[in-house]
Amino acid sequence: MSEVYEGYERQYCELSANLSRKCNSTSLLPDGVEKNAKVNEIKSGLDDCDVLIRKMDLEARSLQPNVKAMLLAKLREYKSDLNKLKREFKRITSGDINQASRVELLEAGMADVHSVSADQRERMTMSVERLNQSGDRIKESRRTMLETEELGVSVLEDLHQQRQTLLHAHNKLHGVDDAIDKSKKVLTSMLRRMTRNKWIVGSVIAALVVAIIFIILFKISHH
Repeated sequence: MSEVYEGYERQYCELSANLSRKCNSTSLLPDGVEKNAKVNEIKSGLDDCDVLIRKMDLEARSLQPNVKAMLLAKLREYKSDLNKLKREFKRITSGDINQASRVELLEAGMADVHSVSADQRERMTMSVERLNQSGDRIKESRRTMLETEELGVSVLEDLHQQRQTLLHAHNKLHGVDDAIDKSKKVLTSMLRRMTRNKWIVGSVIAALVVAIIFIILFKISHH
């Protein structure tokens, strides 16, 4: 059953019972300010009942056929109940009710209460049980939502920690890269120096060889 329909149904049942009590008590009041105030309250309540009936009708017609048929049958009972309340309201506001008719109205109201069939009482009990079950489902959904929210917060915290770890590792790798670059520069400088030293040593050796050859040739030429 639709939870929306059940919400409207619960509101209607509470409002209808309240209006029935007000009609019974107002019918016994003498004409005056207090009675007029009660009449206005009842009229406003009847208007609210009409609105709830229309909402239940629209909601029931939007559901699946098997559910719709059951709800519309219940709705007909609620409409009949509302019409009875309206008739009582008209009798109260007609202005020609004497004390005897007021007592009769009260007795008739009590008789109507006791004449509710066992089947209707059973349906009302089932409706209350369904409403309670809906409330339990809402509580369970809320608990699940809170657990999901806590899990989401935990996951976000884990992701934040992992991000910090990755950033720290990235910084370390960046430092290693800098050290490698510096080492490469030092090695390159050393290689350049070694190459330059080789050329210098080679030049010195070549000069010595040339000098030795020149000396030998000089001695040979003077013999």
